[in-house]
Amino acid sequence: MSKSSSIPTVVITGASAGIGAATARRFAKENYRLVLIARRKDKLENLRKELPNTEIAIFGLDVSSRSAVENAFTQIEKEIGPIDLLINNAGGAFGLDRAQEANLDEWEQCIDVNIKGLIYCTHTVLPHMVKRNRGHIINLGSVAGHYPYPGGNVYCGSKAFAHQFSLNLRADLLGTHLRVSCIEPGLTGGTEFSTVRFRGDETKATRVYEKTEPLQPDDIAEVIYFCASAPPHVNINTIELMPVAQAFSPLAVHRT
Repeated sequence: MSKSSSIPTVVITGASAGIGAATARRFAKENYRLVLIARRKDKLENLRKELPNTEIAIFGLDVSSRSAVENAFTQIEKEIGPIDLLINNAGGAFGLDRAQEANLDEWEQCIDVNIKGLIYCTHTVLPHMVKRNRGHIINLGSVAGHYPYPGGNVYCGSKAFAHQFSLNLRADLLGTHLRVSCIEPGLTGGTEFSTVRFRGDETKATRVYEKTEPLQPDDIAEVIYFCASAPPHVNINTIELMPVAQAFSPLAVHRT
């Protein structure tokens, strides 16, 4: 892959499927150089074959591994060039049990990917962006970061972290030309989210979206591109979006 500075470079984590893959396709249309990161390297290879006219580098790694992230980003900066845009998309929900019945290993897995993975990637790329006084970080949050629901516990907490972390990055970066955005979708189909949450039970996963018209990965990818393509002096802090089929529930009351 060339190091031409005229082609902007976007790094997308969790790029093997769903929102990450849709985002890769969207930025490929705009002639970005793509650096795709995910655990399943074979899926990334398939995406590279799908986009033969786009410069694509792939890294098969788990973002919850600090050393793997640091090594990959060092290699990107050295061999590919400056990162113009980082899209922290990797994440997931693991289980839907009430807190008192939850699996602690799944809680830790959620924290490792949704929080640690987010901060590892951000911390690694940020000094280079600040030095160049140029760059944009887009984090994938969720409406779950604002609206609690039974079984959401640590997942909702991790997405609240993504929201607040994004805002605090903006506070720290005041005086630079860097931008930070947080995209917070609601019910989204066409991904592996519910399959992972229900531990591979496709029947339960399918029921989540029955008789609804949820958001789709392409919808989220379009919003991500909208943020990235705003004029350089415009920072879109947060975008929260839901399908029309989704709204808010009354506060719960337990009656004895």
